Amino acid sequence: MESVRWGILSISGHYALRVHTPLSCLPEATIVAIASRDAVKAKAAAARFGIGRSYGSYAELIADPEVEAIYMPLPNSLHAEWAIAALEAGKHVLCEKPIALDKVQAERMAAKAKARGLLLMEAFMYRFHPQWLRARRIVASGELGRVRAIQTWFSYDNSDPADIRNKPEVGGGALYDIGCYAVSSARFLAAASSLSFSGERSSSQEPLRTLYVADRDPVFGTDVRGLGLLDFGPEGPRVSFHVATKAFPVQRVEVMGEGGSLAINFPFNAYPDVPTILEASTGLGTRRIEEGPADQYGLMFAAFSRAIREGRQEPTPIEDGVANMAVLDSLFRSEKSGAWEAV
Repeated sequence: MESVRWGILSISGHYALRVHTPLSCLPEATIVAIASRDAVKAKAAAARFGIGRSYGSYAELIADPEVEAIYMPLPNSLHAEWAIAALEAGKHVLCEKPIALDKVQAERMAAKAKARGLLLMEAFMYRFHPQWLRARRIVASGELGRVRAIQTWFSYDNSDPADIRNKPEVGGGALYDIGCYAVSSARFLAAASSLSFSGERSSSQEPLRTLYVADRDPVFGTDVRGLGLLDFGPEGPRVSFHVATKAFPVQRVEVMGEGGSLAINFPFNAYPDVPTILEASTGLGTRRIEEGPADQYGLMFAAFSRAIREGRQEPTPIEDGVANMAVLDSLFRSEKSGAWEAV
């Protein structure tokens, strides 16, 4: 197939560290332009990455007729504004998570994509890693029995006041940055368990209410430690997650079913050059399952590019991003009210 011509909206450390290399190696994709709000920085980044064109504003890149799709590693507070602008200009959009700051913004973005007949997807790259596809198959097979609980730990240590993740005004904080993974992955697995036992969509695929307790940094104002609970109702799992931005780095997801358990030991930031390990336990014992190595970013961009060329829906429908945002909204309401909040 003809490769999709990509533009990169913003220069970020995340793009440089994790995205550029796999994206630049894909036969399905060609990077044609990169933009910054600083023309000098944009030109330097283009030279560094071997990208043909640079722009000193996001609007200029969006107006480039050669660009078909845009990847947006922008601060969270800019997602809705620039995704809508790109969609209005006829570009497909792959937007970093969380898709927006709230459900209302996410719905506006989704409506614009539908109206323009374009693809818009939240960039939860973990869902493309073979370890997660295997985990979902294990849950969906019924091997673990009906899933009753999911627990997630996700933390890192970042005390840099200049880092956007420590700035509440641009959508920083633990729940936006990493809590969104805990919510997304729980919903991903709950859907598999629900389909396994009901054979159709059911209310137990989505949480009905949430609770969130957080500690906020006295200087940054962001939630630096948080405990969240998701209640999927009597037929679904009970979910708990612990997230922190000023703690020892930990990542782990555990799934407990009526007939077994599953542990995903490096769930979200898996290295692209080493295998990942799942541990599945049932009455027959525990087995260690290797998956990969795999570059989840490359897999995500390849799948999205193929969907563009083949005229298909986004690999992860934008409705999923809207639903994830609804849960985050409920969690933020719970932090303020100190009580359970409906989703």
